[in-house]
Amino acid sequence: MYNKNATTNDQLVKQIAEHYEAILRLIGEDPTREGLVKTPTRAAKALLENTYGYHQDPQEILKAALFDHQGREIVVVKDIEFYSLCEHHVLPFFGTVSVGYIPDGHIVGLSKLGRVVDVFARRLQVQERLTQDICDELARTVPNKGVIVVCEAQHLCMKMRGVEKQRSTTVTMHYTGEFDDEATRSQFFRLLDMGK
Repeated sequence: MYNKNATTNDQLVKQIAEHYEAILRLIGEDPTREGLVKTPTRAAKALLENTYGYHQDPQEILKAALFDHQGREIVVVKDIEFYSLCEHHVLPFFGTVSVGYIPDGHIVGLSKLGRVVDVFARRLQVQERLTQDICDELARTVPNKGVIVVCEAQHLCMKMRGVEKQRSTTVTMHYTGEFDDEATRSQFFRLLDMGK
């Protein structure tokens, strides 16, 4: 999934696995013991899988599913799950993204919104930039009168190290166009609350 060229994938896995083996030795482990023999390769594959977003083009994904539409009401897709890696500690953060946009002559296939979330989440990230990257890409590629993105996540870099705050949740938001208007943003949040 991370690269279309299988030979390149094998080479990357091998190179990264060598580094993981060295790291295991540095922390005092024996990478030749039974439980760790395959760990460097597994970890290398996991890292590449969790960062495949570097090898995907979000604009290409969105442009593949644009359809004519004359409606002007907000389209909302809420609670899109994501998993990402914090760029500061390379520890997971995860949660949901909710997206809203006001069409301007076109709509985009709903599944593409989930794919674009993954493209940006599957990179080393911070939540604030993740939220803005998704919003900016949708605003740039899908004809619209405004885009809004809200992200809610939990960060293992806060839960399992450092301050170790187990119940903390971070919420970020970014918006463009007609969502500058507070009434339009309020309508988006009312739509998010429907069905709860």
